[in-house]
Amino acid sequence: MEFFRIKKDIPFMRHALVFNVISLITFLLAVFFLATRGLHLSVEFTGGTLVEVSYSEAAELEPIRQSLAADGYTDVLVQHFGSTRDVLIRLPNREGADSKGVAERVMATLEKSAGPKAELRRVEFVGPQVGKELASDGAMALLLVVVGIVIYLALRFEWRLGVATIIANLHDVIIILGFFAFFQWEFSLAVLAATLAVLGYSVNESVVVFDRVRETFRKKRNLSTEQVVDHAITSTISRTMITHGSTQMMVLSMLIFGGETLFYFALALTIGICFGIYSSVLVASPLAIWLGVSREQFVKPKKEKEEAVV
Repeated sequence: MEFFRIKKDIPFMRHALVFNVISLITFLLAVFFLATRGLHLSVEFTGGTLVEVSYSEAAELEPIRQSLAADGYTDVLVQHFGSTRDVLIRLPNREGADSKGVAERVMATLEKSAGPKAELRRVEFVGPQVGKELASDGAMALLLVVVGIVIYLALRFEWRLGVATIIANLHDVIIILGFFAFFQWEFSLAVLAATLAVLGYSVNESVVVFDRVRETFRKKRNLSTEQVVDHAITSTISRTMITHGSTQMMVLSMLIFGGETLFYFALALTIGICFGIYSSVLVASPLAIWLGVSREQFVKPKKEKEEAVV
């Protein structure tokens, strides 16, 4: 399915150096902010107190957040749990405060606020050690995804394309983390899940482009490598706009209407989709050319049949 078809190939690779310089600067800035500011980790990583309360009727989350913020809990996560009447509140650790005292203070704050009466259901303390384990597990998950993608692309195409793709996709991940470090947005398990999703999502675009590169190498033998890549990117632009446009519409609906619970998850996906298109097309392809990808790696030479000796 295509909305339009571009008849003349766009010379993307003519400006490959410019695109990669922009990518390098963006990447270095992201690394700089990660090193200097660091990530603003959520309670799931740093540890804290988990309070589960139940209401007699559907509870509005925003008044609860405002009440807790007015009581000094500015860095708090409030979300529905199971149903609209059950609310889960995650509060960061505070020196000299125990879980029982924190829960009593939260319940006192909720009783002062207008709305239905809250009933305490459960109180749990999450230690920082659990957060460290989650962080290490997340890093391991990221590493396994990277290794799996490289192996898959190396087997399906050629190792140069696998290396180019994974460099471009890691470029997306670092830039997402750089945005969260620069603006000090809360980095939670949902954001980590979005980051891993972006890694796989970007690979899909690279696979489509490189599959067209392989096909063009076999069909049009009079084109140079740069011309083949330009043709592959140009011929997939319509598909790229349909796919990413549809996905971004869904993500924007979560970003605008999903509330605070889904906001940073959708924000990470939005950043990842935008940079994923850029990196899959304008970063991975030039890297593949500079790594030495050529027609000989995809087109096997024809073997001449030996004439029978009479």
